[in-house]
Amino acid sequence: MNYTLIDLEIPWVEKYRPNSFDEIVSQNIAINNLKDFVKSGNMPHMIFTGPAGTGKTSTALIIAKNVIKKQNYFANVLELNASDTVRMDYVRNVIKGFVNQNLVVGDDTLKVIILDEADNIPKQVQQALRRIIEKTSSSVKFILICNYINRIIDPIISRCAVFRFAKLPKEKIIERLMFISEQEKLQIPQTQANKFYEALFFVSGGDLRKAINTLQMSVALELLDNLDLNEILKISGFLDDSTLEKLIKTLQSKNFEGARKLFMTIENLDGRNFLRQMMERLGGLNIESSNYHKIVAFIGEIDYRISQGADVKIQLLALIGELIRNIKIDI
Repeated sequence: MNYTLIDLEIPWVEKYRPNSFDEIVSQNIAINNLKDFVKSGNMPHMIFTGPAGTGKTSTALIIAKNVIKKQNYFANVLELNASDTVRMDYVRNVIKGFVNQNLVVGDDTLKVIILDEADNIPKQVQQALRRIIEKTSSSVKFILICNYINRIIDPIISRCAVFRFAKLPKEKIIERLMFISEQEKLQIPQTQANKFYEALFFVSGGDLRKAINTLQMSVALELLDNLDLNEILKISGFLDDSTLEKLIKTLQSKNFEGARKLFMTIENLDGRNFLRQMMERLGGLNIESSNYHKIVAFIGEIDYRISQGADVKIQLLALIGELIRNIKIDI
């Protein structure tokens, strides 16, 4: 393939980001209600919640573009990644200053503040933000975007209209990937195309943004000419099929030392991706039926520990040990 003809400089998630409500994938309930708000001109503060890669940020940007005139957009829209930006000083100095600009000059032009990853804002800072939200004039609207609404304090939730974004179905993600492949004129071997898109969906875990990034990465690393789906897995932090099968056989033989040695040879493994692969194979591990639900709960506990910064290898070896203890050997 002549990769010089393919534009890899621009992230495809940005290049193919939806520009209108009609381009948002598979969120009809939320989108129809939002269209009504935008048309009426009576827009409330809003919270968009749901899994990653389901169109929350794209929808917020589309709303801002619909309600703010193009010539005023950069002056009247404040877009922030709240996880690493919004702290107490920032709320008091930047957000409060942005909100108060209208009051100082007597301008009633609508302003929009988009706070992405708002569920990572500390609770104390959320309290300060809540006071600004409740006191803000009708000409300033907040859109808070989060994966976990339970991390947003109740006083903020009660002052916002909540829109829930559903996990995208497999066929919609694959349809979008095929559209991008067609636009970029990618030469995917026909005999492997279906398996390729299936692999991208598996890697994404239902996150369209991640699926598109993996597609672009596959092109950038020139993996399509001699398409090996195991390479797609490995660059995404998963075990390739061969290594996974070896590990499964070692677990089934209840050989912890063998499993540990094999595990320690694996490079670039993403711990949480490994947990997903083990959940997929759990049903074939011959786990004691009485302990199956305990194992599922233990995997959830390991996932939480890793998300909180625990040592990944220690946690995954603990899981391997627990699996071996609960595997039955048929005599």
